[in-house]
Amino acid sequence: MIRFIIRQQNKLMALLLLTIALVAIRLYPHAPLSEPLTFSTRYYDNNNQLIRMTLANDDRYRLWTPLEDISPDIVNGLLLHEDQWFYYHVGINPFSLMRAFGATYLTGGNRQGASTITMQLARMHWRLNTKTIGGKLHQIARAIQLELMYSKHDILEAYLNYAPFGRNIESVGAASFIYFNKPPSQVNLPEALTLVVLPQSPTYRVDRKTGFAGKALVKARNQLFERWQEKYFVDSNIAALFSQKLVLRQPERMPFGAPHFINQIIQQQHSDAQEIKTTLDNNLQKIISRQVNLFIERNRIKGINNASVILVDTQTMKVKALIGSANYFDNSIQGQVNGTLAKRSPGSTLKPFIYALGIDQGVLHPRTILKDVATDFGSYTPENFDRNFRGPISATDALIHSRNIPAVWVASKLNNPTFYQFLIDAHIQKLADEAHYGLSLVLGGGEVSPQELVGLYAMLTNEGRWQPLQFIESATLPEPQKLLSPQAAFMTIDMLKQNTRPQDVLSKMQKKVVPVAWKTGTSWGFRDAWTAGTFGNYAMVVWLGNFDGSGNNAFVGVDAATPLFFNIVDSINAYYPNLRESNRPLPPNLKRIDICLTSGNLLTQWCKAKGKTWFIPGVSPINPDTIFRPVMIDNQTGKAVCPPYDFTTSHLAVFEYWPSDLAAVFAKAGIPKKSPPSTKHCSSSQNYLGDPPKITSPLKNVVYQFRAAKQKNEQISFTANSDGDVKSLYWFVDNNFIGQTEPRKALSWIPTQSGTFKILVLDDMGRSDSRNIKIELFD
Repeated sequence: MIRFIIRQQNKLMALLLLTIALVAIRLYPHAPLSEPLTFSTRYYDNNNQLIRMTLANDDRYRLWTPLEDISPDIVNGLLLHEDQWFYYHVGINPFSLMRAFGATYLTGGNRQGASTITMQLARMHWRLNTKTIGGKLHQIARAIQLELMYSKHDILEAYLNYAPFGRNIESVGAASFIYFNKPPSQVNLPEALTLVVLPQSPTYRVDRKTGFAGKALVKARNQLFERWQEKYFVDSNIAALFSQKLVLRQPERMPFGAPHFINQIIQQQHSDAQEIKTTLDNNLQKIISRQVNLFIERNRIKGINNASVILVDTQTMKVKALIGSANYFDNSIQGQVNGTLAKRSPGSTLKPFIYALGIDQGVLHPRTILKDVATDFGSYTPENFDRNFRGPISATDALIHSRNIPAVWVASKLNNPTFYQFLIDAHIQKLADEAHYGLSLVLGGGEVSPQELVGLYAMLTNEGRWQPLQFIESATLPEPQKLLSPQAAFMTIDMLKQNTRPQDVLSKMQKKVVPVAWKTGTSWGFRDAWTAGTFGNYAMVVWLGNFDGSGNNAFVGVDAATPLFFNIVDSINAYYPNLRESNRPLPPNLKRIDICLTSGNLLTQWCKAKGKTWFIPGVSPINPDTIFRPVMIDNQTGKAVCPPYDFTTSHLAVFEYWPSDLAAVFAKAGIPKKSPPSTKHCSSSQNYLGDPPKITSPLKNVVYQFRAAKQKNEQISFTANSDGDVKSLYWFVDNNFIGQTEPRKALSWIPTQSGTFKILVLDDMGRSDSRNIKIELFD
């Protein structure tokens, strides 16, 4: 033995070195066989419905599927059909090569194939021309290289993912999804054997309209099945499937839903993932798409040919439906443009956020009376859409009726932030400098996209917190950005809910109509018609117009976009009858008080129109009503009398004291107000109203000292004596309304900082008392 080793040591050493070299080649890291390929991506909705399968970069349908996720029937059928000696050769089968060479080149017979699975993979991987002897030798060398570098598992897996399956379909994964609408792990035996025979003859005829397989494909599959039965047991139920029609879904029949939505993800995500779960709800997408198509068909005669809609779940900020245009394939309307990304003039759809900022900055509350009269704002003189003025109008009515003058006035009072700064904070892109717009920004002078606008309306329902829209389920939301207080957001939504919706057949048929907070918008030149709003857990924006910017008198928000908006709302409500508004708690530090609706101020006994409003203590502007004032009138002359009064010859009358500009509006409208009588001839003011209230606590000119560490437990009680006819007392600190009490009831106030404060109490007769106190907080 020793002598043999000595004599053969050179050969043995060579054999050892060869073995080491082969092991080194195998163990040395190699690029995965999938590296040169690009792949398709499957996009699913949130219910795992396939929306779309995209092409790879080379315009092929291709998916990489691990061997473990491929049905054993496919693998065993492939080995039986293509290469029974796959696990025993080193990339080539010498006997098959000799047989094929003799039949092709020596006897002059038909060409015969002798390529192993490895050789076929080498041809596809390196794109070899194997129709010549030189090309075939190159293929053999490459096949041996593959066997040296990769395992049988990797080679078999790669072959199944490189193989052509007809048309522009490559890989068993793509073929299985397209032809049979299932992954390759779930195919049955007839489907598996069909996939096996396709790569050898990928041009087998299949009827593109019906998907029925041609006779040649069925024959090839059935012949393989006969060989299969010789090796494997087949249940009679499975065998019966081979007698049924073989139908292969064609690529043209693949889902192609929400094209603008998917295109936006493709452009923004740049992901290599082969499977992406989106936020889209395909059912909602179809409901909205159907309503858009029906609406366009009904209104085409008016020149309305295009629309964009976006629906967002406000609780998660996930986009649930997106219609970029009325018809993606209609070039006449530039259908492939995603209208939800287009920057357009928003008309009046931004006004709710002006009022919300006004609420936050103490400019108004929902029932504050604003002036809808001709007004010059420096060099800017806006007009209303109807070119008329309504005089005194509540903030709520001014908003829902889209009055321009009050909105511009509110915007002129905003500071830190201004309306422009708010839009910048809300991530409205591509705005010019603030000076470029001035106050015209209020009336749609800037441009926003429907996606930006729906984010703003969703922010209102989320207590004033802004978050970006989500298109992918796996995406994580960033921390919310606070743009408004919860109180201002709540009150703005409440104001918009008072906008009366148009009544139609569908809404009348529904037993329960979901509350909707909505606003319309019409751009200058009738280029854009908008309706935006919230309902249930959703925020939605509807836009109508032309992508080329051409105008149409039919593009009026309330007449064009609003019907489509509510058609969609009602359709969703009909499909999902349990749709309800979220039970959001009432924001803290929000109160509801009695007011005089005519003036929007605190209620007095003289007011003829009583109501309620929300307000934020310490922020919302609340003052005594001064419109309705009592005057003692002489019974005979009808003029004001001076004190002291004789109640047998005079009586009390209530008059309306309107500013001159509003009185002029009333007169122009044909409803002139009676001028109050003059009391200038009286040396003293009328004091027939009884005694004003008297503050009993806190004490006048007293310094109150509190420990800052126990600030929450340190309170000051406000109390006052009042006349017998008083029903309500209103308390103010530095002119900020704190609360309302009944006579002889106390109101607690917690000071938050040191300083001198003016305490004022007002009764419902308009009489008042005040005093100053000093607060010192110390550690």
